[in-house]
Amino acid sequence: MSDIESGFKTYEICTTSEGSDLEQNIIDRLDGATERDRHAVRLALEEALVNAIKHGNEMLSEKKVFVRVRSVPGHVTIEIEDQGEGFFPEQVPDPTEDENLERPCGRGIMLMRAFMTSVRFNVSGNCVTLEKDFGESETPSPTDSAGAPTFAPATA
Repeated sequence: MSDIESGFKTYEICTTSEGSDLEQNIIDRLDGATERDRHAVRLALEEALVNAIKHGNEMLSEKKVFVRVRSVPGHVTIEIEDQGEGFFPEQVPDPTEDENLERPCGRGIMLMRAFMTSVRFNVSGNCVTLEKDFGESETPSPTDSAGAPTFAPATA
C-alpha cells in the first residue's frame, strides 16, 4: 500500500538536526491538538528520534531513520524506524526503581509511554509506533502519589 493509500507521509532523516526540523513540521500539522497535546507529542517524538539516531543507528551518517506520519483531526500516528539491530524493550530496566535512579537508560521509553496514548515496538525492536488521541476524552497517564508518570513495562 502506498503512502497516499495509507494516509501516511514518509520522511528520511540522518541527524538530530534534521530530526528537530521534522519534529517542528509534525507538531505544526497537528489538527485539533491543544498546546498540552503538542507538548506531549513533541517530547515523545524527540525521545524516539534521538533513540533511533543515537542508539539504533549509532550516529552513523550513512544510516537513515524512516519516519511515517498520519495525522487526522483528533489523532496522530508516528512510526520511527531505524536501520539498527533493534533491542528488547521489555529488558530495559525500570528507571524509577531505586537501583536504576542513577542509570541513564529507560527514561526516554518511560516518557514516551507517559505522554502518548499508545507506544508499540515491532518484534525486531527497531521501529516504534507512537499514537496520540487529542481532546477532552483522553485518559490521563498513570501517576504515582506525587503526580509523576509511572513506568509500565512493555507488553508482547
